[in-house]
Formats: sequence, C-alpha cells, structure tokens
Amino acid sequence: MIADIKFYFSLFLRRFHYFLLVFIICATTGAVLAFTMPPVYRAQARLLVESPQIPDDLASSTVRAGASELLRIIEQRLLTRANLLDIARRLAVHPEVSEMSADDIVEDMRERIIISLPLDGQTTGLVFVSFDAQSAETSAAVTNDLLTQILQQNVELRTTVSGQTLDFFEQEVDRLDAELAEQDARILEFKLEHSDALPESLDYRRTRLAALQERTLQINRELAALRDRRGRLVELFEQTGRLDLNEASLPPEQRQLRELQEELASALVIYSPSNPRVRNLRARVAALEDIVAGQLEGTAGRRAELLTAYDLQISDIDGQISFLAEQKDLVEIEMQDLRQTINTTPQNALALGTLERDYENLQAQFNRASESLSEARTGDRIEALSKGQRIVVIEQATVPSGPFRPNRKLIVAGGVAGGMGAGFGLIFLLELLNRAIRRPVDITKGLGIKPFATLPYTRTSGQKTMRWFTILLVLLTVGLGVPAAIYYVHLNIMPVDQIIERAREMAGI
Repeated sequence: MIADIKFYFSLFLRRFHYFLLVFIICATTGAVLAFTMPPVYRAQARLLVESPQIPDDLASSTVRAGASELLRIIEQRLLTRANLLDIARRLAVHPEVSEMSADDIVEDMRERIIISLPLDGQTTGLVFVSFDAQSAETSAAVTNDLLTQILQQNVELRTTVSGQTLDFFEQEVDRLDAELAEQDARILEFKLEHSDALPESLDYRRTRLAALQERTLQINRELAALRDRRGRLVELFEQTGRLDLNEASLPPEQRQLRELQEELASALVIYSPSNPRVRNLRARVAALEDIVAGQLEGTAGRRAELLTAYDLQISDIDGQISFLAEQKDLVEIEMQDLRQTINTTPQNALALGTLERDYENLQAQFNRASESLSEARTGDRIEALSKGQRIVVIEQATVPSGPFRPNRKLIVAGGVAGGMGAGFGLIFLLELLNRAIRRPVDITKGLGIKPFATLPYTRTSGQKTMRWFTILLVLLTVGLGVPAAIYYVHLNIMPVDQIIERAREMAGI
C-alpha cells in the first residue's frame, strides 16, 4: 500500500509541470476576472404593505384589487420603455449613453431593477426594491426614485380606481333618476289618456253600470205608466168630455144612464134581445141618452174650458215622457261608454302593469345604485385619507459601503480550486491513457513473467536542464500571457463582465 502511494506520488511529480500549467492558467484567469470585473453596487429599500386601518365590516374601500395585483401593475408601469429611459437619462445611469441604443438602455435597466413582491393572497408583506449600478450613489439614487414612484403609483392607482367608481355610480344614479322621471311621466300620461278605463275604477264602473241598468228599468216603467195614463186620459175626454171618471161629479141623468147601460149589458148576458125586459131597458137608455146629449150641447163653453185643461195635462204628460226619453238616451249612452271602458280595462291593465313593472325595476336599480354610490363615496373618502390598504416605507435606500458583486475572494478561490481540480484531472487522464510499463508488477500483469531486475531510464544533466527550462518557459508564457490577453480583451474589445453575460445568455443560464 505504501509502495503504491509512493509510486503515484512519483507519477504526480513527473507530471507536475502539467498540473502547474493548468493550475496557473485557471488561477490566473480567476484572479484577472476578479480584479478586472467592474464592481456592482446594490442599494436596497424595504416597503411594507399594511392592512386597511378601518375594518371592512364597518366601511370598506372600493378598491378590490389585492396588494400583489396592484404591485404587479405598478411594476409593469415602472418597467415601461419611456419610464426606464427617463430614469436612465435623468440620473445618468449609463456614462456611455451616447454609444448605446434606446433598446440596449431599456434592456439593461430591466436587468438591473429587482422588485421582490409578496405572495398572492397576502394582505400584508414586505416589498424589496433594489438597483444594480457601477456607482454606489447611482444605485441609491435610482432605488429611491423607484421607491418614490411606487408610492406615487400606489396612491394614484387607488384614488383613480375609487374616483372612477364614484364617477360611475354618480352617473348611474343620475341616469336612473332621469329614466325614473321619464317612466313616471309615461305612467301619468297613460293614466290621463285612459282615465275612464283604469283598473282601480273597474269596480266603481261595474257598480255604476248596474245602477244605470236599474235606472233604465225604472224609466221604462215610468214611461209605460205615463203613456198608459195619456191614453186613458185621451179616451176619457173623447167619450165623456171630462177629464176624470169620478161618479160624484157626474149629473144624475148621466149616472142613471151609466147604471142603465150596465144593467142592459148584464141583461143581454142572461136574456135574448127580444126579451121584454131588454126592450124596456133599451127604451129607457135611449131616452136618457137624448137627455144627456141635450145636456152636453148646453155645456159647449164648459167643454172648451175642459179642452184647455186637457191640453195642459196632455202637454205635461208629453213633457214628462220626453224628459224620461232623454234621460233614457243619456243613460244608455253612459251605459255604452261604461261597457266600452270595462271591455278595454283588461288591455289597459296589462299595459299599465308593464309600465309599472318597468318603473319598479328602475326603482330597484336606482335604490341599489344609490346604496352603491354611498359605499363609493365612503370608499373614495377612505382612499383620499389613506385609511385603506397602503404601502409605507420601512427603510429607504442608502449608499452601499461596498460592492454587492463581484465577490473577488470567491472568484480567486474558485480559480485556485478549479485549477487544482483541473490539474489533477489532467494528470489522471494522461496516466489513464498511457499504457507504458513503469514497474515490475506491470511486466508481470502484462506479460505474465517475473523479472529478475529492472533498470530505470536515466536522463543526462543537460536533458534535465533543458526539460525544466522548457517547462519554466511555458509556465511563464502562460502565466503572463493569459492575464495579458484577458486584460487586452477587457480594455480594447469587450469588458469581461459583458463577455460573461453573453456567454450565460447563449448557454441559457
């Protein structure tokens, strides 16, 4: 075991110049990179997203967007092309701005700005804002500028949203109020146009129609009675010349004549016309008729007086008949109008119901809009006084005392460690590929024979001197040439940090 260790150590010493070459290249490259890469300063500011100061169950803000959503909106506004160009030129972020295009400036600014947002659903959380720059003052200035813009954007977003909500509901309330007034005017116009055929007066009109029907029957009865009375009066006057049939007012002869006429009529029912009793009654009736006729001729003046009274009564009865006929016509016209309005009432009820339902719907919308307007006013007041969810500054960005990157010690240590690993790896690879026989055990394993003795290869002193001189020359060339080449590329072609960034982009890292 000890012999193997010594053997491998001797192999390492024989290949030491390869190890040293790789080690010098890696370590020198790491050191050059560590000291040629420009320093990057990172100033950081901290913000806190606070919960609303007024509980939502008492009064809530009309800004429903969460903190994460608002911060993402603010972040996108900050990273707009115009804003980044303005920050870069206003704060002189790029000294070589004249040599850079606008696209390069925007891309570089977006890569340097770092905004750490809280997780979705969190009402509170920390927000970190930082900016990488080659100058500590520039990093702090840009970070504080971004901080100021975040606060302004937050206030502007929240007040804008609450203000737009308030404006919307104010316009909505005004619109619904105007529509309510128009609908109320339509209902009033419809009621005035169909005032005699509205549903609320249907029971009255039906009761009125029944009363008019009763009135028509009463008028018909009165007309029949007046017409009958007029006919009897005319017949009485034509037969008797009198205006009434009162027995007490008749002369004795006329009363006796009426009695004999009644007795004759009764006798004719029982006896034949040739009966002596019948003939006797007829003779007596004829005699009395002559007497009565003489009496009537003697009262011609009185008949003229009766005719005048008769005309007055007939005229009065005719007037009453005419009046009742007119009343009947008016009642029938009113009944016809009532029937027409009753028939059109269901259609009017449907139309009026539609108008009233539209009015009720508008009223419900108006009530909801009024409630929402009240909430919007409260929410706008909350945002105006900054009593809702807000972003406050915990710590502003200060000028960093040292660069954030590169970590020069780590890069140098990485170069050294990488050089050692690569050197050992190269030696291991060379020995793995070398199949030469170096020890007696290799002869035994390879040929299957056991040698009596082995003689090592011995170089002359000149060969040894030349070999070490060559190795030293190569090491010096590499140790000085590689850093010089890197430095030349860094100064005249492209900075090393940009080369590394492009290499990372091409590698997709």
